[in-house]
Amino acid sequence: MNESSPPAAGDRFSLNPMYLFRWEPTQDAHVLLYPEGIVKLNRTAADIIEHCDGRSAAAIIAAMQGRYPGDDDRVAAGVYKFLEVFRAKGWIRRQA
Repeated sequence: MNESSPPAAGDRFSLNPMYLFRWEPTQDAHVLLYPEGIVKLNRTAADIIEHCDGRSAAAIIAAMQGRYPGDDDRVAAGVYKFLEVFRAKGWIRRQA
């Protein structure tokens, strides 16, 4: 597995320990806090980050398909894209 390779179903993800994920009432949104600032997350991003606790991409996708019923293929593609972007930004890590 190459760190720059796209996420696969069996890959497990966790929040980068430099970030704190929480609800911020003043922002009326979930956020990622880190030493240099804050990232305000939209609902979908927060839903996915919430599941990055060592679960596999397949488990995260299944949870999101339950939360966002409809086109399962579209949901799966969206989750994979979010995971790829989040990892590139350093918010999450792929576990070995």
